[in-house]
Amino acid sequence: MSDDTIVHLMRHGEVHNPDGVLYGRMPGFHLSPLGVQMAQKVADTVGDRDITHVVASPLERAQETARPLASARSLDVEVDDRVIESTNVFQGEGFGQGARTLLKPTAWRHLWNPFQPSWGEPYSLIVDRMMAAVHDARDAARGHEAVVVSHQLPIWVTRLYAEQRSFLHHPRRRQCTLCSLTSLHYEGDELRRVTYSEPAGDLIPARARQDPFSAGGSAEEPTA
Repeated sequence: MSDDTIVHLMRHGEVHNPDGVLYGRMPGFHLSPLGVQMAQKVADTVGDRDITHVVASPLERAQETARPLASARSLDVEVDDRVIESTNVFQGEGFGQGARTLLKPTAWRHLWNPFQPSWGEPYSLIVDRMMAAVHDARDAARGHEAVVVSHQLPIWVTRLYAEQRSFLHHPRRRQCTLCSLTSLHYEGDELRRVTYSEPAGDLIPARARQDPFSAGGSAEEPTA
């Protein structure tokens, strides 16, 4: 049996968020009807691959995204708290169209260090927990493929780490759109390459590509 393994980091689908709230780890944010369609499109597109292990963040949007693919592979969705959304001091604030959250003086004290970042969970800690989950998923699917359903920022900084790139970045320039797959290719325990694909790319609204704080966007992090 081959020892080559792929761990796909899958971002959840579009979320119902009409008020443009930065929802972070808040409960009660589910996939929109389009998000459900996106999750099913991924299952229809990659459900015939050799996927033997599916895990997801405990948040509703990640669980709902994982279910169609797990069903297509006759697998259970395992919950992994390590791939949850990052913490953020602006959780619960509005970042929809017209919101001026970051213009408030009370917000400025959180924006002093984009390298850490100062407004949320340090990138290095996100990577530590994500890579621990990735390694466990790799081991569970050894010689096959695993899918880990997570969130935009955790997936993106994990990719930056894997590619030995700086964590400093602009949130609007992340290549990690809705229901995308950031795939880590292993030979044994060695990471050999990273690839990226968008199985539900034809369903992604233009607003979600252009503005991560729109109703269907990431709503994960302020644009400092």
